[in-house]
Amino acid sequence: MTSRPRTSLSRIVGDLGSSLLDVAATPGHLDAEVTGVHIYDPLDELFVPPGGLLLAVGVEGAGPIRALLEAAGPAAGIVVKQPVDADESVRETVRRTGVALLGLTRAASWAQVAALLRSLLAEGDLKEPGDGPHDDLFSLANAVCALLDAPVTIEDRSSRVLAFSGRQDEADHGRVATVLGRQVPEEWLRRLEERGVFRDLYQGHEPIHIKLDDDTMVDRVAIAVRSGDEILGSIWAAVREPLSEQRRLALIDAAKIVALQLLRERAGADTRRRLRADLLSTVLAGGADAAEAAERLGVAKERVCVLAAQLVHGDDEEADAARTEADRQRFCDALALHVGAIHPRAAAALIGSVAYAVVPVHVRDEERRAVRIAESFLARVGPRHAANIGVGRFATSIDEVARSRADADRALRVLRARGASGEVAGYTSVHFASLLLQLSDLARAEDQRPTGPYERLLAYDAEHGSELVATLRAYLDAFGDVNAAAARVHVHANTFRYRLKRLVEIGELDLDDPDVRLSIMLQMRIFGM
Repeated sequence: MTSRPRTSLSRIVGDLGSSLLDVAATPGHLDAEVTGVHIYDPLDELFVPPGGLLLAVGVEGAGPIRALLEAAGPAAGIVVKQPVDADESVRETVRRTGVALLGLTRAASWAQVAALLRSLLAEGDLKEPGDGPHDDLFSLANAVCALLDAPVTIEDRSSRVLAFSGRQDEADHGRVATVLGRQVPEEWLRRLEERGVFRDLYQGHEPIHIKLDDDTMVDRVAIAVRSGDEILGSIWAAVREPLSEQRRLALIDAAKIVALQLLRERAGADTRRRLRADLLSTVLAGGADAAEAAERLGVAKERVCVLAAQLVHGDDEEADAARTEADRQRFCDALALHVGAIHPRAAAALIGSVAYAVVPVHVRDEERRAVRIAESFLARVGPRHAANIGVGRFATSIDEVARSRADADRALRVLRARGASGEVAGYTSVHFASLLLQLSDLARAEDQRPTGPYERLLAYDAEHGSELVATLRAYLDAFGDVNAAAARVHVHANTFRYRLKRLVEIGELDLDDPDVRLSIMLQMRIFGM
């Protein structure tokens, strides 16, 4: 298994071009390796891993920029919106910290730029055995760009950008908007459809030349990418003159190679998913193979929390049985996308009916941060997926990941026992409830039954149809406040006092003894009412 080659700052600046990114200040070079893209949030504790590229949303002015450069630690660079106030003090800070300062065009959306940058990186991509470092769509797009001497995009049937080459700044504003949004803008789609461009493109097997009725736009050459009769997508090149015969033939051959790659990626998606699930399952189980599996997932050196997420079953057992694996997998895919946007080395996979995520967390209160991540995920998918999430304690080493997984499972079980839906629980917040469930399991496994006063009260209620146990529980829950306890069971206080006197006599119970009260309360929790 291999990974895509790492991306340097110089490659990012070169690929995106001056239409998107400018170098505002450099420590003297741009060869730093970029390992991930991170969004700056002033409300969160700042942590940027070595090689991280920090998108400084809302940061402007020399003072705030200097402060962020100082705090960014081993980051490869910081991106701020233009115009960049890079005075001499800022440039000196860049030289001293070694963190490059880049300026982003004001027209760009931070969300689009983050997606665009992440598409250039090789973070955590799992490849099948035999994958070469250049064997992907982005490399193919760059190869076609070299053959045609023109910037290229590879798109699917819905005109979504699957990959793009370098030199996009040589095209026009329409191409820049397409690459930034990873989708051909709606206005241009409508124009192309009205002119019958897609009809001609998908009906033929030859490249078509599209002359755009706009002086600010560069013409296009496009060819359909197909496998037999199935249309897989298309290749689009921004050209300033018709292709020569040699380049036309090269584009036809390139479409066949792209088709093979698209088919290969589609066929390998399930394999990679199963591989990821197997690796994550090995990490969560612990043992001798966990370290190697964690290394392959990219989390071997991270402090992580484990999240256990599960769809909530309804009351209809047949409907629950009909819940397909695809439903669970879509839910897990959504979780993987969510945690991946938060940390590039987060991993998620479906194991049985539970979607597990291993999330690197680098703040002081790891569990609270992980709970917030889980809550934000449920808030986003709530309308489509009713689910609960348990959060384990953070693990400082691979050996502790299995414990964090057990914590998350127990927290999830507490939520299930409560009949919760759409809730998140950190293990420490439900620790006692989890211990009670474990004691209940032990009691059932050993066929243990209630004893002493609690046993006598249960037997009396069963024989006489009385509610002495409910009365005692209300009394204990109200800390001995008779009026509050009576209100809980909806009887008069005098009636409640009479019942309390009867249960003390029948159960031979000393309510003044704290050990007796504790024994009764624990048995109520372990064995139920």
